[in-house]
Amino acid sequence: MKQRTPGEIRIGRQVLTVLHRVLAVAMPQEGCALLLGERREGGDGAGNRQGDLWRLLRIWPCRNVWQPARERTRRFAIDPREQLLAQKWARNHGLLVIGTAHSHPSSAPVPSATDLALAFGPTLMLILGVPAPGDRRVPDEKAACSGVELGCWWLPDPSHAGSPDPHQLAWTMED
Repeated sequence: MKQRTPGEIRIGRQVLTVLHRVLAVAMPQEGCALLLGERREGGDGAGNRQGDLWRLLRIWPCRNVWQPARERTRRFAIDPREQLLAQKWARNHGLLVIGTAHSHPSSAPVPSATDLALAFGPTLMLILGVPAPGDRRVPDEKAACSGVELGCWWLPDPSHAGSPDPHQLAWTMED
């Protein structure tokens, strides 16, 4: 079954704070985490399909296990055992692993070629990075204080012929 692009991404204020702190603690290396939440099918009640609502409800902090370790300032890898533990915990709590998050300590919150090559789409990818010079986008609320920006990306399944390129998604913070 082909997974549809999320129509709406919502992130709780407390979850966003935890995400920022989890990724910042790894500095100057890239930090990483798994995103746990829920997906709900969209619709207007009259049978018309709309985009699905994805809610990020928990952050599962992970260690960056990229080898060689000296490259962790620009690369990350999540231990597969941590992924399995997160999936089991999420399933036992009625949640799903809906994607990954990582930081770009010295670059923009845009997926790198390595990020794209190593990701298993379709998936959601959040990247906390430094806005590019001259970037006029309105930063998220935390970015105004911390000098970082959160990019939210949809990475489609690359195995489907004619699969679109990754694209940035808007997200909203909820209390």
